[in-house]
Amino acid sequence: MSLLSVPFVGTGADTALHVVAGVVLVATIAAACYGFWRFHELPINKAHSKDHHQLGLITALTWIGFIWHWVWVLAVILAFVDMEKAIINLRDTWHAKPQPETKSDEENHSC
Repeated sequence: MSLLSVPFVGTGADTALHVVAGVVLVATIAAACYGFWRFHELPINKAHSKDHHQLGLITALTWIGFIWHWVWVLAVILAFVDMEKAIINLRDTWHAKPQPETKSDEENHSC
């Protein structure tokens, strides 16, 4: 066998190997597309599981996110963050009364 000869060329094994390679290629592309689709549908699935009030908005943002990816990030934030609790926490933080300084705090700041 010389260095210039290629094994399996022009035989039935050559055709079989090309068919197997084609099937593997198509299966790999299909699996990648399916995985991308499942990952991209993550906000909608999370909103369904939480019975989210903004399900229509999250669905629309997820579909728009196929074109503009930053919109998909908004859909993820809306689906995973409980905005009602976040707004209540922000309001409570904003309206919290400042803590009065103690005598020891005044002494530490005077140095």
